Amino acid sequence: MAHCLVTPFLDITSSVSSVGERGLLSMAFHPNYSHNGQFFVYYTDLNGAVTIARYAVSADSNVAAPSSAQTIISIPHSFTNHNGGQVGFGPDGYLYLAPETAAPEEPMARTTTVLLGKVLRIDVNATSPYVVPATNPFVGRLPARPEIWAYGLRNPWRFSFDRLTGDLYVADAGESAWEEVDFQFAGNSGGQDYGWNTMEGAHCFNPPTGCATAGLTLPVFEYSHGLNDANCVIIGGYVYRGQRLPILSGRYFFADFCAGWIHSIRVQGGVVVDLQDHTPQFGTLSSINSFGEDALGELYLTVQSGNVYRIAPQ
Repeated sequence: MAHCLVTPFLDITSSVSSVGERGLLSMAFHPNYSHNGQFFVYYTDLNGAVTIARYAVSADSNVAAPSSAQTIISIPHSFTNHNGGQVGFGPDGYLYLAPETAAPEEPMARTTTVLLGKVLRIDVNATSPYVVPATNPFVGRLPARPEIWAYGLRNPWRFSFDRLTGDLYVADAGESAWEEVDFQFAGNSGGQDYGWNTMEGAHCFNPPTGCATAGLTLPVFEYSHGLNDANCVIIGGYVYRGQRLPILSGRYFFADFCAGWIHSIRVQGGVVVDLQDHTPQFGTLSSINSFGEDALGELYLTVQSGNVYRIAPQ
């Protein structure tokens, strides 16, 4: 039976700003955690910077060692909104992170000299604090930052890799009308431009008509949140690869924060072939704000009130 520990695994309250959308926003255990005890946290520091730090577990496997903290990367972020993003390891063993933009930083999402509005890819397994993989798409292309793996994202909440295929899914929250799911095949060489703020979803945003789309990677799926519906922000999830519900295998789950529904899509050959609404089975949940995946591929979701739910057979 699962139980809660009285002592938190890690408490970094004194280092974290929680104003607005800031806070402790993501963490990822090293793929070799059972041997090296390392994990990584994504938080907003007291100066407002997006910060990735490395920690290690203590001699007690239920408690981390706060003194082991090492800042891996710190990215200035001037605003209290859009501090989300995520940190996670890819199937290649590299660490990926997705720092968000916030107005008036949003036009920089397609600017490769800054790190906001991007998916970054770094190697934390060799030289400390990190090195840039030689296969990153902007290596040697100054003045672009070599850490960048993909760009043109507004508010990636969140990204995940299909644990079976290695494909990458990114849920990118829109500005005024469209929410999107971006997709990248496993083994891709990176460098995709997902279009923000020229595009919102598959639609022109700046300028509102006649925008140049050459070279952009458009989303595989989008949905609207106009003034007359309940939709507002996409909450990205995972491709289900668990054993409890084999009928759902291969489906990418996502939700909407305001509307409270849970949907899934199946992507074949880079094209969405099936959209399903799971609200009749799961019900409507208030303020869904994240998904999670356990070691067996089962999926969980959280709501803003603090509850955690597991997707499970009835």
